[in-house]
Amino acid sequence: MLSSESCVDRGIVVGGLFGRSAELAQIERFLESVRSSGDIWMLRGDAGIGKSAILAATGDVAADKGMRVLRASGSEFEAAISYSILHQLLLPLRAEIERLPPGLRDALTVALGLGPGPAPAALLVCNAALSLLAAAAKQAPIVLLVDDVQWADRPSAVALGFIARRVELSPIGVVVSSRTGTASHLDWRGLAELETLPLTREASGQLVDARFPGLPPHIRQSLLDLAQGNPLALVELAGTLMGSAAHDWEPTVVVPLTERLEQLYSRRIAELPHDTRCLLLIATFEGHGDLRVLRAITDLAHLAPAERAQLLTVDDAAARVTFRHPLIKSAVVASATHEERRLAHLAIAEALAGDQERYVWHLAAATDGPDETVAALLEQSAPVILQRGDVLGAVAAMARAAEMSATRENRARRMVEAAYLGAEAGGAGNDLDMLLADARAVSPDSADSLRAATAAALLMLDGDGDLHAAIRLLGGAVEIGDHGWRGDDPAVEAAMQTLLQLCWYASDPESWTVYQRALSRLTDPSDVLAVGSAIIPDPVRTGAAARPALDALLATLTGEKDFGRVMRIGFAAFYLDRLGDIRDSSWRVLQYGREGGAPRLQVGALMYLCLDDYATGRWEEGRRLAEEGQQLCSTRVSQFLIFSFLYCRALLAAGRGDVGEAFELADEMTRWAQPRGVGIAMTIAYHPRVLAAAAQGDYESAYRYASAISPAGVLAPYVQVATSVMFDLVEAALRTGRTAEARAHADAMRAADVAAISPRMALIQCGVDALVLGDDAAVARLEEALAEPSAERWLFDASRIRLAFAESLRRRRAPSAARAHLLNARIGFAAMGAEPWLARTVHELRATGYRRGPAHRPPVALTAQELEIADLAAGGLTNKQIAERLYISHRTVSAHLHRIYPKLGITTRAGLRDALAEQESAGRPGSDG
Repeated sequence: MLSSESCVDRGIVVGGLFGRSAELAQIERFLESVRSSGDIWMLRGDAGIGKSAILAATGDVAADKGMRVLRASGSEFEAAISYSILHQLLLPLRAEIERLPPGLRDALTVALGLGPGPAPAALLVCNAALSLLAAAAKQAPIVLLVDDVQWADRPSAVALGFIARRVELSPIGVVVSSRTGTASHLDWRGLAELETLPLTREASGQLVDARFPGLPPHIRQSLLDLAQGNPLALVELAGTLMGSAAHDWEPTVVVPLTERLEQLYSRRIAELPHDTRCLLLIATFEGHGDLRVLRAITDLAHLAPAERAQLLTVDDAAARVTFRHPLIKSAVVASATHEERRLAHLAIAEALAGDQERYVWHLAAATDGPDETVAALLEQSAPVILQRGDVLGAVAAMARAAEMSATRENRARRMVEAAYLGAEAGGAGNDLDMLLADARAVSPDSADSLRAATAAALLMLDGDGDLHAAIRLLGGAVEIGDHGWRGDDPAVEAAMQTLLQLCWYASDPESWTVYQRALSRLTDPSDVLAVGSAIIPDPVRTGAAARPALDALLATLTGEKDFGRVMRIGFAAFYLDRLGDIRDSSWRVLQYGREGGAPRLQVGALMYLCLDDYATGRWEEGRRLAEEGQQLCSTRVSQFLIFSFLYCRALLAAGRGDVGEAFELADEMTRWAQPRGVGIAMTIAYHPRVLAAAAQGDYESAYRYASAISPAGVLAPYVQVATSVMFDLVEAALRTGRTAEARAHADAMRAADVAAISPRMALIQCGVDALVLGDDAAVARLEEALAEPSAERWLFDASRIRLAFAESLRRRRAPSAARAHLLNARIGFAAMGAEPWLARTVHELRATGYRRGPAHRPPVALTAQELEIADLAAGGLTNKQIAERLYISHRTVSAHLHRIYPKLGITTRAGLRDALAEQESAGRPGSDG
């Protein structure tokens, strides 16, 4: 990493750098680091301060060392075109692209506009780019140089950030420059960064003396004073000062340095031939400096006057023209007439007819006034851009389509669609409300459209608005009209899925009545909506009947590319304890979001993974993901969604015994939710309170909190979390002498047949019955349920049931039977870090007469599959190799090992061989599971 102390300053001048000896040494060290293990570097500084010179010097030194240099430059005129920067960087590797595996090759070819095909996912493009660079770097180290990254398009910036974080141990270097005070899509947090400071007075003088020998002293002095160490200003202002000397010119008029430099370039451009000025304008708008595109438009001989004027350079080997500074491009555009700019865009569009996205953007820029054909092309490009993960780009395309629309109705419709795309995906900025308002102003009828109502409802939540008003708005929009809605209408599907979510937030009978009334107006609802509508409002009463339909949906998820569909299926899967079935899909969605995809989908994936981690004992991973989700909501999506991650953090804190934190987080949820009427947040806030109270042994409070969710003997309708505290309520009731209440709740559970909802609910039902009834039949059912392989998945539930049941067994003077359950519970609690329950378990073990030692350590049963995985892992196979051997996913292997380690009393793979040998010598029991 470069140190700021070494960065004295940087400058540019014909013949080399001045005052940059320390930086040149740093370049040498950087490139050596690239050769051995990869490295990254960002330069920040003002316009003209010398960032481009440092990049150029880095490229020259790298080339001299035999490295391959790939260059790109951000352009404010192509910042809206997806993968513009990546196209510049990777075009020289086009031959290598063809040698990639088909999936990666096709993704990169489509993203770069080099071939047709469906729009690839952003993560696939990122991986393809990284794979391409890694393969090319095997031939020679590679250095990526990106100037003016503040103008990089979002998908390229995401890909660049992805690559920069993965160059370690690869001979790949990444150097980018960014102008101080500008925002960028590139996430450079935690990576090497260096401010580019002005030249010292001494270095400035050296540059001036080398570039302008014999400059009169008073002009030299004025130049140094005016330029203030900005090397570009030192070079460009000298001519102005010398030309003004005869008039005793003094720099008394204060003009911003950037503006003064742009004026100088404008005068120089005005002196060029007309054809050269036109070609400069085309090169500016084209953005890539691609000589092949320019040659297809006009004669490249017209570049010669601009080269002689030192406005640009032409690299024949790279087939690229490069402006000496971005201010020149700004001056070129400012100097052109409206008609010249229009014709330049039209010429570029014609030359790029095979690149649909760039073609339509330039065509739109070349079109005066409304044009329905162009508007339709822009509208068609928006979903493709969104699918690539560029939310802002998609919204911009749809908003531009609205501007180009030929009728008021189409203009309003496209404004609404732009607002909906941004609101539904999340992370699209703060201008979406304005789009809706403009749509209503253009066409009042647009306010009644389902798309407008859906977008408005989402924006009301994101803007901290009234939840119940949003429900009334959207429910009313669905109910308008004398006809039913068709479920295969995308606008209807989106509206109903949003209304389902809103009513879940409200979690009250009145809101669900609005939803059911709206649902009744649909004919042929989609399979996902039908299943969600059957399960989510009241899973206790309707969930079991919907299990076969959910199974059918889950079976479709392998390779599913519609991540919105994945998340909607996950919503229903959660309430039937099937989040494990969408775990792989959730990770895919999360990675898509991390690499620039729709943030709202990323939030959903994080939520499902957190909840599954809590239930299955992956508590450390769950904590990290919950913190990531909370940060994402705070910075990119919506404060409204934070409560879900506060809930997960509170549950995990309570489970670990961090009682104070659990109560603080629960109270924070309640304070936020109460004035907004977010019933689900107020209700689920009691869940961590129940757990925290039980962790302290305060069963009176635990009973009171559990009863606040759903009273004893009742499984309240539309209160989905009631199933999560059934066992807690019964245990707390028994411990506080409320035997009748415990029995009433057990009866209510059996009457509702909660066991039919899922294997987890069946396990909890058996645990409750064993505690409440205590007869031989109930005990036998629990023993059978705990022996089921599926019980292993619900580590926290199973461990708590074992502990409570063992306590009752010890009280009934059955210490040996109690001990077996306590040993298993101890393994589970220790693996999770559930300290309060672990302490209770150890205490109970002592009470049974158990003492630590090999003689008292019975072998722990592994299932047949666990045994096979453990043997293969002990033999040295990786998770991937085991997965291939057993025809399962590598994540499934990882999950099994996560359960195997605590069973064997080890914490790492290294202990597997000895632990298995110990089991063997003890007469290791297997299982048919």
